[in-house]
Amino acid sequence: MRLCLLLVENDLTNTSQTNALLSLMCFQSSRFDARVNENGEVILYDDQDDSLWDKELIGRGIFYLKQASGGPDFSKYYLEAAIACWHTIKEDSDQKWENILTLYNKLLIVEYSPMAALNRTYALAKARGNTIAIVEAEKLDLKNHHLYHMLLGKLYEDSNQDLALKHYHQALELTKSSADQKQILKISNV
Repeated sequence: MRLCLLLVENDLTNTSQTNALLSLMCFQSSRFDARVNENGEVILYDDQDDSLWDKELIGRGIFYLKQASGGPDFSKYYLEAAIACWHTIKEDSDQKWENILTLYNKLLIVEYSPMAALNRTYALAKARGNTIAIVEAEKLDLKNHHLYHMLLGKLYEDSNQDLALKHYHQALELTKSSADQKQILKISNV
């Protein structure tokens, strides 16, 4: 962040992309204190205490995101920062998830990655429901990644408990991280 601050203070390097990267860093850093509990366990977004989010960093993220919006095109960093900005609004709304979905759609055009596609599928579920998200998730075919199975487990919870459990078990088998294993056990009741 210090390097980015130096870059945005210099006329030669004060670009849309630099501002977008600094914005993204501000948004990501703003939630550090809420992401891990006193035992070092990861706290999922929905369970985070937003009173622990750094409002000053969120404000700075918004400022740099506005600075970045003057560029000729939307960079990967700009789209990621805009997604992160929406995540600084804790309450769910149709507007929030539709905007996040739209931003992920643009991000995948600018630079495709399997994890961005997986995250897009989660946004799709929040915006349009689990049924359509399951179809899209299965198209990704990321069978060797535990997060893929965690997402499918979550998406199937309401409609097919057997499939949900199957995916949670697969996620447990694929992850090597004890923190991830604890998280899977906590959310799945496996």
